[in-house]
Order: sequence, then structure tokens, then C-alpha cells
Amino acid sequence: MDTQQISVPSHAPSRAPGSAAPSSGVVHINSRHTNRFTVVGNHLAQHRELSLLAIGLGLHIQSLPAGAKVGIKVLAERFPDSEARIAAALRELEAHGYLRRTRERLPDGRVVTRTCSYNQPGATPHAPPAPKPQPRPRPRPGRPVPAPEPCAALKPVASPAPVSQPPAPLAPHRPEAPPSPLPAPHATGAELLRTAADLLADLRRDTPQLVLSERDVDRLSPAVAAWLEREATPETIRRALTADLPVPLKHPANLLRHRLAALLPPPLPLVPVCREVTPFQTCDDCERAFRSPTPGRCRDCRTDDPHPPVAQRIASKGWVIARVSDRAV
Repeated sequence: MDTQQISVPSHAPSRAPGSAAPSSGVVHINSRHTNRFTVVGNHLAQHRELSLLAIGLGLHIQSLPAGAKVGIKVLAERFPDSEARIAAALRELEAHGYLRRTRERLPDGRVVTRTCSYNQPGATPHAPPAPKPQPRPRPRPGRPVPAPEPCAALKPVASPAPVSQPPAPLAPHRPEAPPSPLPAPHATGAELLRTAADLLADLRRDTPQLVLSERDVDRLSPAVAAWLEREATPETIRRALTADLPVPLKHPANLLRHRLAALLPPPLPLVPVCREVTPFQTCDDCERAFRSPTPGRCRDCRTDDPHPPVAQRIASKGWVIARVSDRAV
């Protein structure tokens, strides 16, 4: 009966009396911090309405030293979360009183954002403790204690009222000028619009940056038709739209819209055709009609003409003009 049974499994060790370790759930293994630690209330760490990102961001902001940058872009560079999620978390902290952001204007005219972090919303900030009064030195025995000198009644001095300076006026907001309207042709012909659409769609052959969608081509075709209506050649329009393109070109359709509206050439002036017509005159000798600005004799009747007609030159030389009849071959 006293033989030891070595095949019996060993029992689990019993919990030490007075141990606070729970039987399930998280077990805290704590060590005392002596430097680089932040005291945070459970009202923030275990908040029921804040998101996990807002709680973590609130803990991070409270751990930062005074004067640290806590802007959205700075936090986005520090953490892998996007700017939109960080901005939403900051708005949560601001709505529950853990954060307050105000815009102030500096004396040099710059506008900055002041951020105040509250470790306990709604609580009154603790004032610094008043210095303890120093004990008066005890007189040595054998020496008389001098009586205090009478002093004049102290009158309370009124502290000067703080001078509130009016905030510097903000610079007037100048609204952006609306874009110029697109020109439109007077005659909306199908052939004219088709030529304009082909010109816009063909721009990407020579300039790959000017790739337009069908919607952009339909929207810009009337403006190109207005250029064609004003007798601008397709090559002229192509040079105006593709010259000196910015690098990089982000919005080709907006650039073409601006150039079509801003560089629209004026219509060509209507120049009346004024041709001077030489009137008909009647020759004084042979009464033949000829054109001349003044009345007189025709060219055949003038003897002082340095270049007489061919018939007169032949007759003056005694030549005979013979007509040769056509022969049938």
C-alpha cells in the first residue's frame, strides 16, 4: 500500500493564496515607470463613444510636449492612417471636449491654428501651489526682541485693466473670376461641327498630351466651329491650341477651353470692292467706241501714238496681207 504510483498524472499547481490573477481574460504584467510616461484617465482610454483611432490619437496628443505640431498633415506623416481618417478622429476629440482648435491672427498678419488638449474635459485647471511661508528665525536667548516698526496702511493697488486690442481685419476674400464663356458659331451646320470635332480628335496625333474624351469633343466643337466661321484655317487653330503647353499637363480639356475662349480672333473686316471703271468714249474720226478717261480719238486714228497698231505698221511698210484658206487634209 505504501508503493508510489508513478503513472498518476501530476495535478495542476494551485493558485497561491491572495493572488489577484484572474482565471480568464487579460493579465497585466506591470512594472513601475520612472521616466518617459504619461498619466491618462480611464475616461479617455475606455471611452464608450469615441472610435479606437480617436482614443489612440488623443493618447498620443497628450503624450506630446508643449509646442509640438499636431496638424493633420504632420499626423498623417507620423501614422499610416489617411488624412481623412485623422481629420475625422480630431473632430471626434473636439466634439467630446478633449481638443479645442481656434484660429488666431499673429501681429505679422499670418493666421495660425491654436490647439488646446484637455486631459479631463470639463475640469477646472489646477493652479500652481502657493509657496509655503518661511518660518521666522527664533531669537537667541538673552537678547531682546526688537519691536516691529510701524508701517503705513497698505492701500490695495488696482491692477490695470487689460487692454483688449481689436483683431486685425482679415483680408477681403476675392472670389475667383468665372471662366469665360465658350464662343458659339452663328450658323450651326452639321458639316461645320463635324469638321471641328475631327480637328479636336486629331490633336493627339501630333500632341499625345491632348487626349480628349468624346464628351469633351462634343463640348468644345462649337467653339472650334466659331473659329472656322471667322475664316481661321485648321492649321491656325492647331497651332493656337498646341503651342507652349505646360509640363505636366493635368487637365487638357480645361486648357483647350481657356484658349478657345481667350484667343478667339476677331472677324475679318468687310472691305468693299471699289474698282475704278474707265468709261466708254466715241472716236472723233471713225466714231468707234473705246475706253478712255477723256474724249478724243481711238488708238487707230491717233498718228502720234508711239506704238501704232499692227495693221498700220504693215501698211506703212508696203506689205500685202494675204489670207490662206484652210486645206482639208
